[in-house]
Order: sequence, then structure tokens, then C-alpha cells
Amino acid sequence: MSDVVPNIEHVLPNETLSAIFEILPLPLLADIARVSRRFRAVAERVLYSTIHVRDFISTTASQPWRTTRCCDSLLQRPHLLESIRIFHIRWQTTERTSLSALDLELASVKLSDTLRTLHFLDSLELTLGPANMAAADHAHLHPIERIIRGCRFPHLRSCSFGADWAKGVQSYSTILDSFLSSVPLLRHLKLSDHHGVLNLQSDALPSLLSFRGSTDTAAYILPGRPVQSLSLIGQDSDVTRDNLPRFTHATTPLRFLDLSAMSVRPILLRNIATYLPMIEVIRIRLTLRHTLHYALSGIRLLTGLSPVLHAFSRLTLLDLSPTVVAGLPQSTGNEESALCIEWSRACPTLQRIVFPSQTEWAIGHDGAWEPAN
Repeated sequence: MSDVVPNIEHVLPNETLSAIFEILPLPLLADIARVSRRFRAVAERVLYSTIHVRDFISTTASQPWRTTRCCDSLLQRPHLLESIRIFHIRWQTTERTSLSALDLELASVKLSDTLRTLHFLDSLELTLGPANMAAADHAHLHPIERIIRGCRFPHLRSCSFGADWAKGVQSYSTILDSFLSSVPLLRHLKLSDHHGVLNLQSDALPSLLSFRGSTDTAAYILPGRPVQSLSLIGQDSDVTRDNLPRFTHATTPLRFLDLSAMSVRPILLRNIATYLPMIEVIRIRLTLRHTLHYALSGIRLLTGLSPVLHAFSRLTLLDLSPTVVAGLPQSTGNEESALCIEWSRACPTLQRIVFPSQTEWAIGHDGAWEPAN
């Protein structure tokens, strides 16, 4: 009697097939979906669980056609909607694109129709590039608010909204406030083009752990919420003695602060140390044109940070890698080592330092600083 090799399609249960399919490259998985109906049924759920769409819009390609095709595909497959966990949409333009030539209306409507069906999302991103610059007058609504109005995402844990911004463009309304009040499980929030007041209910966003956005918006987000990680965008002059104290009103101490999106003068770092001495990790892009010590040169300009670092009682990582040092001599290992020793005397809790050279230094058990990479 000859041996019979069983067909894998009929031997493995759907759960096992799904576990296998999840680790396969997407192009291969798309090919497997064509093998049989059963493989397609399992593979489609994996393929559609995570959706990333990026449209490059120009004067000659005036519509985000990838977004439109994606939405059409989803609306034609209602049996897959509950499998979709991640839905990220990004629109971009070139500098030479004529905004008046763009046609974003159809894609916006399709997005709105689609999102109203995606009740099981874990992560949502709408980064709509020129949508607010080229928007027609639609009852004075921000383009993102037009899309999310009426949507429900009770399981949402990560949310990122934004569009290109300039003075005079349509601002957000209370629709955003209502939306944020309807996502109680949200842990991570990014609002890249919100620059005003958020009128949130006191019990909104009870699980929020991280926020990225403008300083003024952060001043309304943090109080009363367990935010541990904060990334600020804009200018360092936006951080004032009016909004900075509000960061101390979170229900847990702020641990991670990212200032890599703005050029920071040392005086701001001093103010932060005054109000937020419990910070454990700082990532910062210092502006070295405001020299700390005019008598010093190169990376030794940073020696003046010692009195500032002394005010941080829990700082373990100082990341200066975003700092631009164009026009200054490349730092040497001896210079960086000397700064590590000097700063750790001022701030004994420091364990790692990343310099603008991208070199990371770590302190060993013997108290000596060595390059970690």
C-alpha cells in the first residue's frame, strides 16, 4: 500500500493556518490567497487586518486614488470589516502642486463611509496633507472632522490626526472634542495640526499614556490624565510659564519628554528642569547658535548644561542625537567622554547619553563611561 501525503489544506485547522500566514511576507500571502477558496478566506483576514495607504497627490494626479480603491475594496467585503485592526491613511503633495487643481472630495466621502463600518479598530491614522489647504467650504468643518463625524471606535488604542497647517485654515470644532470623549481605551494620541483649546470632559481619555502635539494642546490634554510620554511640536517659544506648569497636573509624573521636533535653547531646558524634575528620558534638539560658553568651541559648548542637568532627580537618558552641529568640528571620543563624566557628576542618575555624533555612551558597573555602540 503506497503512502499518501495529506493535503495541508485539509489537515490544518484555520487557527493554525492563520498563525502561519501572519508571519509570511505580504506578496507571498497574496499569492497563497489564490490557491484555494479556503486559503483565500484565511489569508484575506490576515491581509486586511493591517492597512497602510500612502497617496502622492500632484497637479497631474489630483485624486488620492489608492485611498479610493482601498475604501471600495473594503466596502465590497463586509465579512472582513471586523478583522481590520490598523487603518492608516497618508496623503502627500510636492511643493509645486497647485492646491486648486486637487480633487479630494470623493476620497473624503469614501473614507467617511468606510470608517463608519470599522468598529473594531485598534489604531487609526489620518494624515491628510493638503486636505485643509485645498478644502472647499463644508459648513466650516476641518476635513478630518468631516470624515470622523458619526464614527464609533470603542476599542481604539492609538489615534493620529493631522493635515498641513497655516494661519487662517479651518480649525477643529467640538466634533473633535466629542470624538476624543468617545474613545475611553485610547492610550496614544497625536494631533499634529491642533493649536487651540480642547474642551474635553474631565473623565475623557482616562487611559491616555502618550501625546504628541502642540504645547497649547498638551496643556489641555495632560491635566487629570496618566500621560507619561510627551512629544512637543512647534517652536520653543511656544513653551511658556503659562502652559508649562499645567504639564505637572497629570495624574502620574511625566517620564519621557521628546523635544526633537523643535530647536531648543538651553534656557527652555532650564525651565523644564524647574517644573518637571522627575523626567527620566529627554530627547532634544539643542540650538547651538545660542552658545552656552563663548570661550569654548565644538561639542564643549555643551559643558554649560551641567547646572541644568543637576536639577533633574531621575534622569537616566539624555539623547542629543537630533541636535544639528553643522559648521562645528566633529566631536572626539575624549571630548564626549569628558562631558559624560562632568554631566554624571551633576546628575548622578544618568546612565546613557547620546551625542549629536550619534554615538551612545553608557556607564558601566565600575562607574566608567564607554561607547555602547
